[in-house]
Amino acid sequence: MAQRHHSLAPIQVGMDFWRIALEAQTVIAFRVAGMMGLWATKPQEMTRMIEEKPTVMLEAWCAANSAFMAGAAPASVMSAGMKPIGVKTAANARRLGKLGPRLICG
Repeated sequence: MAQRHHSLAPIQVGMDFWRIALEAQTVIAFRVAGMMGLWATKPQEMTRMIEEKPTVMLEAWCAANSAFMAGAAPASVMSAGMKPIGVKTAANARRLGKLGPRLICG
C-alpha cells in the first residue's frame, strides 16, 4: 500500500542534508585541530573516525532499503537513509565540542 506523500518532504530532506553537512564539517574541524594539538581530543579519536563509517553506512543503507521496499516516497527513502548518518554526526559534534581547546601556555 502506497504511503501518503507530504508536499514539503523534499524541502525537509534538503534541510537535513545541510544540517548533516555542517555537522560533518564541524567534526572534521575538531579532529584536524586535535591532530594539530589545538583541540583536546583523545588518542583513540583517529581510530574511531575510521571505524565508525562502515557501521553507520550499513545502518543507513538498511534504513533506506527498508523504506524503499515498504513503498515509501523518494524523499522518505532519502530521509530514512540519512537519519543514522545525522544521528552520528550530531553525536560526534556534541562530544568533540565538549572537549574544548588545548591551552598552550609557553
